[in-house]
Amino acid sequence: MAEHRPCTARGETPLQRADRNFVELLQELRVTQTGVQILFAFLLSLAFTSRFGSLDSFQRVVYVVTLLLAVLAAALFTAPAALHRSLFQQGAKPRIVQVSSRLATTGLIVLVFAFSGSVLLVVDVTTLRAGGIAAGAATFLVCTGLWGLLPRLVRRAGQRDRADGASEEPDTPVERPAPQGTVQIPAPLRGTIRPPSAVRGGAAHREASARRR
Repeated sequence: MAEHRPCTARGETPLQRADRNFVELLQELRVTQTGVQILFAFLLSLAFTSRFGSLDSFQRVVYVVTLLLAVLAAALFTAPAALHRSLFQQGAKPRIVQVSSRLATTGLIVLVFAFSGSVLLVVDVTTLRAGGIAAGAATFLVCTGLWGLLPRLVRRAGQRDRADGASEEPDTPVERPAPQGTVQIPAPLRGTIRPPSAVRGGAAHREASARRR
């Protein structure tokens, strides 16, 4: 029964949260798979062009490594679908989401090297070796900054905003309950409204009795 109780700010149960997270993960994988498919198709067709025979040993090594990285990235991005199909209706959705998230993260890391290798190969073939290395390194830095550094900065900024918002909340004074038999006046009106004379007289009489005791 505990699995069906709301556990998040959205009022979701653990299973509902796992379903939502898996749908969001699949949407992210559709975006990344498009880039992997285009890259993989380009690398496959490159081997059958007439100019492929003129590549030197370095360029051939870069081509083979990049092709294998693209295959590995495609396999990592499609693994969540295979995992979900194998464990369908077995009550393992939270575990599927956790493993699929790690597979997608690993796939992005591999894709960074595949993009860098493809840019290195193309620029190296069309220009000088130094230009290819510089273009590949620039691609690696851009992908690392946008995919790795930017999310960390956004998360840190969100934590800082939440901390600032919590520190700016005014402290509300806690009013003590009025003694029994007295009339409690709201704080904004205490300077303008005076208690009734009977109340004042009763309070003075109780003070005088307390002094005599």
